[in-house]
Amino acid sequence: MITASILSKKLAAGLDSLVMDVKVGNGAMMSNIDDAKALAQSIVNVANGAGVPTQAIITDMNQVLGATAGNALEMAETVKYLNGSLREPRLHAVVVSLAKAMLVSAKVAENEEQALTKINHALSSGAAAEKFNKMIHALGGPSDFMEDPWRSMERANCIQDIIASDHGYINGMQTRDIGLAVVGLKGGRTANGQQIDHTVGFDRVLPTGTLVNRGDVLARVHAKDEDAALRASQQYLAALEIGEKQADQVPVIYQTITG
Repeated sequence: MITASILSKKLAAGLDSLVMDVKVGNGAMMSNIDDAKALAQSIVNVANGAGVPTQAIITDMNQVLGATAGNALEMAETVKYLNGSLREPRLHAVVVSLAKAMLVSAKVAENEEQALTKINHALSSGAAAEKFNKMIHALGGPSDFMEDPWRSMERANCIQDIIASDHGYINGMQTRDIGLAVVGLKGGRTANGQQIDHTVGFDRVLPTGTLVNRGDVLARVHAKDEDAALRASQQYLAALEIGEKQADQVPVIYQTITG
C-alpha cells in the first residue's frame, strides 16, 4: 500500500526516469534499515516493472536534516543553500547524491563525475538559485524571493535561544519528537482544516556529534508567544541525548537500490 501510494501519481505523470529518497531512522516512516531496504526495493521493482527506470537512495533521518525545522525557516535555509551562505554538510551530501543520480538517470550526464561537475557549476554560477526563483514566481510567489525571502514571509513573534544545561556531545536526537514539537507550535496539522503557522519552528540546529558547553546555544525556537516557546524548548531539550563521550556517527547515505 505504501508503494502504491508513493508511485501512483509519479507513474501517471509519464516520467522518463525516477530517483527516490527513502528515509530511515527515528524521524522516518521506516525506523530500521531492513524495513527501509524492503520499501526501497519494492518501489524500485514496481516502477521498473511499469517501464520507468528507477533507483532509490536510502538516507539517514536520525537527526534534523539541515539546520532548520519549520515552514518559513526551511524556505530561508533553502535560499541560503542556493546562494552559498549556508550549506549544512549532511543536507549538501543528500542533495548532491540525489542530483547526481537524477542527472545520470535522465541521461543529462554520462557518469557521476560529469554529473558532479554540472551540479557544482549550477550552484557556483547561481543558475540553480535563478531557476528556483523562477519556480517560486511561476507558482504565484514574488519575483525577488532569492534576494530577500523575509520580504514575503512573516517572522515569528517570539524567538528564543535553547540553552544547553550540560557539557558534552550531542549523541542523539529524537527527530520525530522535534517534528511533533513543531506541530505543537501550530507548524503542522493534527486534523484537516487546521490553520498552519508558517513562522514557527527551530533554526540554528546543531548536528549530532557536536561538543557543547553549559550555556551554549543548541538551537533557536520560533513561536507565537513566550509560553509556546518555553514548551517547545523543553520538548527540544528532551529530544536530545548529551553524553560525556562522542558516540559513533551514522552515515548520511546508506545504500542505493537499483533495478
